[in-house]
Amino acid sequence: MDLLNTLGGDGAQPGPQSPQCSRKDCRFDATWQVLWNNPKVHAPERRKIWLACDEHRPWLENYLAQRLFWRSTRPLDAGTAPESFSDTAPTRAPSTPDDDPHRRQL
Repeated sequence: MDLLNTLGGDGAQPGPQSPQCSRKDCRFDATWQVLWNNPKVHAPERRKIWLACDEHRPWLENYLAQRLFWRSTRPLDAGTAPESFSDTAPTRAPSTPDDDPHRRQL
């Protein structure tokens, strides 16, 4: 791993030009912010953000709601950054529940 390239040095790979859906392997433009937190780990006012395209919004909301993590969904206005909350950054969501590293094995 070359840390200098990840910080924007010569040869660094440019990121996407517009916000992309957080669903694994999806490269569609995001149109929604799915806000969530894990109450066992995060303070009540903290919100994490997954970005969603129209197709994957219901899947991401359902995935989080089943775990009692979903808090709200808001539109992502074109040309603006995702809503600011302390210590948030859009992340990639698992593609299936089996990909969830926090899922308990019974």
